[in-house]
Amino acid sequence: MSGLRAVRLQVEGMVQGVGFRWYVLSRAQALGVRGWVRNRDDGSVEVVALATPETIHELIEVVREGPPGADVYGVTVEDISAELVTERSFRIKH
Repeated sequence: MSGLRAVRLQVEGMVQGVGFRWYVLSRAQALGVRGWVRNRDDGSVEVVALATPETIHELIEVVREGPPGADVYGVTVEDISAELVTERSFRIKH
């Protein structure tokens, strides 16, 4: 999996109940990202993604912007092992 970057993003702010997961799903699928997005019990949203470094950069910008109605206060970016991303596409995880 050389040439790919895997990340875990924790998105904080008003990001639940505003279509955030569906927004990320749509944009990640359009970018060809593998991974998932889910709501967390603490009110944040978690994204795990695998793609080229350039595409991951684009996805991070998408997440920082969020959909209309969202108010993103912060995004924590953590590099993770690519082997942790087993999905063949991008999905909403429950």
